[in-house]
Amino acid sequence: MGIKKKELELYIHIPFCIRKCQYCDFLSAPSSREERQEYVEGLCRQIRSYGELAKAYHVSSIFIGGGTPSILEAAQIQGVCEAVWDTFMIDCGAEVTMEVNPGTVTEEKLTAFHRAGINRLSIGLQSAKNEELKRLGRIHTYEEFLDMYRMARERGFENLNVDLISAIPGQRLAGWEETLDKVAKLRPEHISAYSLIIEEGTPFYEKYGGGRGDTAKRPEGEDGEAVPSAEKLPDEEEERRMYWRTKEILGQHGYHRYEISNYSLPGYECRHNLGYWNRTEYLGIGTGAASLMNHQRWNEGEEPETLSVREQMEECMFLGLRKMEGVSKTEFRKEFGRGMDEVYGEVLRKMYGMGLMEEAGGFVRLTERGIDVSNGVMCEFLL
Repeated sequence: MGIKKKELELYIHIPFCIRKCQYCDFLSAPSSREERQEYVEGLCRQIRSYGELAKAYHVSSIFIGGGTPSILEAAQIQGVCEAVWDTFMIDCGAEVTMEVNPGTVTEEKLTAFHRAGINRLSIGLQSAKNEELKRLGRIHTYEEFLDMYRMARERGFENLNVDLISAIPGQRLAGWEETLDKVAKLRPEHISAYSLIIEEGTPFYEKYGGGRGDTAKRPEGEDGEAVPSAEKLPDEEEERRMYWRTKEILGQHGYHRYEISNYSLPGYECRHNLGYWNRTEYLGIGTGAASLMNHQRWNEGEEPETLSVREQMEECMFLGLRKMEGVSKTEFRKEFGRGMDEVYGEVLRKMYGMGLMEEAGGFVRLTERGIDVSNGVMCEFLL
């Protein structure tokens, strides 16, 4: 009997886009056709270099992210997928996701993606209102998204995610509700709904400073406002209403929230992301991609850092608490040889007493109130 192979997830990074969106701080940039081809050739060589390591693993999910992976030509994506399948043992029925931007997709590409083994698309829509898309710096319209969505269904894709962003400049609650309703009626299998975060180093940071309520950094205009009223960020109260309406509206359409910002139809939870939150080992391939293997974490090109048991427990809690089911006490003890109450008893009692956490069925999880202040709760589990 051979040695049992360990589960592994693969993340493949494509660091190219048509142009950077106003809010984006991901590792991506515009590029020439020659630069993309050179990168893909190097990426395929790098994938194949893991042949020896791959013998110890079976791959349960693959995520091709960016940037905008769909900026690549069909043959380039096919080449990357061939390198992966030639090198790794991919599970039958593995989830294989690729991020796509509606402004970069053709019928030919979608056909090629499906034939290459990609069975799940994550579509970066962000908003169903064209004026909001323009403010975000997106290169597509809502109508182009609808065309691409239809083409994806016609080309055989039966698992689609749509990314949405709330609390964007000029957006109001009614507009967000309209976006949610329109997208839910299309019946994608999965919807990711995130609230806009203003990150340093982005054009939005230069315009809006640290975020809601912060003073914008750009000079005042003739009207005396740093940012025109029509482009102001929703305040914190309106942002909170958007968050709770997300759960209500998507729930009415049959979507359940299984993670703080992710919703799916039954059976279509994103396996790759659940792997991250459950701390399944993953290998990142490509510029800047992150990896977690054998209790070591590193970014591509950097030396691995070995995580202490304390750091592993911290990650187990603040990643696991993103899931609505929470963190299993049984699994915690199995992994670390100590009970959760032994390690975190004081913190747990405090959070239970404040009504921010609860225990149910052997799992420790956030309450609805705790979700409102989830970042603060998770910080309590840093030892």
